[in-house]
Amino acid sequence: MKVLNIDVTVDPVSGGGCAERTFQMTRALDRNNVDCRLLVLDIGLTEERLMALGNVDVTVFPCLNQRFYVPLPRLWQLADLVRGADIIHLMGHWEFTDALVYPFLRWFQKPYVNCPAGSLNIYGRSKGLKWIHDRLIGRQIVRNAEKLIAISPNEFYQFRQYGAKSSNIALIPNGINPEEYILADDRSFRTRYELGDNPFILFIGRLNPIKGPDLLLRAFVEIESAYPDHHLVFAGPDEGLQKDLQRQAVESGMQNRVHFTGFLAQKEKSMALHAAEFLVIPSRSEAMSIVVLEAGAASTPVLATDQCGLNDIADIGGGAIVPVSVEGLNKGLRKMISSGSELIAMGKKLNKFVLADYTWQAMAERLVELYRDILARQ
Repeated sequence: MKVLNIDVTVDPVSGGGCAERTFQMTRALDRNNVDCRLLVLDIGLTEERLMALGNVDVTVFPCLNQRFYVPLPRLWQLADLVRGADIIHLMGHWEFTDALVYPFLRWFQKPYVNCPAGSLNIYGRSKGLKWIHDRLIGRQIVRNAEKLIAISPNEFYQFRQYGAKSSNIALIPNGINPEEYILADDRSFRTRYELGDNPFILFIGRLNPIKGPDLLLRAFVEIESAYPDHHLVFAGPDEGLQKDLQRQAVESGMQNRVHFTGFLAQKEKSMALHAAEFLVIPSRSEAMSIVVLEAGAASTPVLATDQCGLNDIADIGGGAIVPVSVEGLNKGLRKMISSGSELIAMGKKLNKFVLADYTWQAMAERLVELYRDILARQ
């Protein structure tokens, strides 16, 4: 079986969770003896990242515009890649790469699956361009896929809005590699970011409005007098909000208790998760947060909004789910902090939940089964 995965990037700094999903999914398929190939743009692509993909054959197109991910088209090479694959896996939804490859999928009559990874909603910048893309080709890509892959139940409604039938949607969520989250040298992390012995709340993600770091900071400022020892750590690349967040911290007199680390590589992320009291995911909209699973792998409880695609967290006792608002996060923060030693038990429950159902090995096996079923019907 020859599988071609297509995404704009596998760089977690610029591509976030979707890029990480493509990277981990591709690597997991390779480890399951699938002849997996990958097409990406040259955005943040390092030799280390390529080496970590193992035996995967990677084709790289130059990127002409990093804001809109416009590739330099090599149509003959793209045609060869599509023609040589048994099945194609498209990631994301608004990318020019999908628009370029789609005519070749139809021409060569190749089956493909589509995983927007939570990006179907028109949200954020360039809404007009997204609307045009949807009308010209985006809806065709969704409707003509052999199978649509949702990473959380939240996406079923979005797919149906595009005219998809529920029977054509497969639920295959994100996963983690548990062995990557065992490093717990929190003293090193605390020293580097001058946290001392203070308990701290952790945010991991892009500093972008859709991720809600502004909501979290406002909620933290409202409760800070009740919990004077607690600090707040923002870990993630800046996408336009950091200066405003830093200004708000200074204006509220919290500059010594609010920290910004920038993007954390794997080892530092593991240390941060183990050192934190709990993780907060204040997203305004998200199909399924990978960082929830990363927290679970590190036995760290989670406070999340009800738009993160994993409301089971509260059901299994691994944390709390709150509405997307400053008031909701305010109440959630108070509840989590006041839980005290119960946070350890919450972390253990989340760890058990994640390891049972959300490893990349399990996700790869489900993908292989899905591909085989599609090819058997062709």
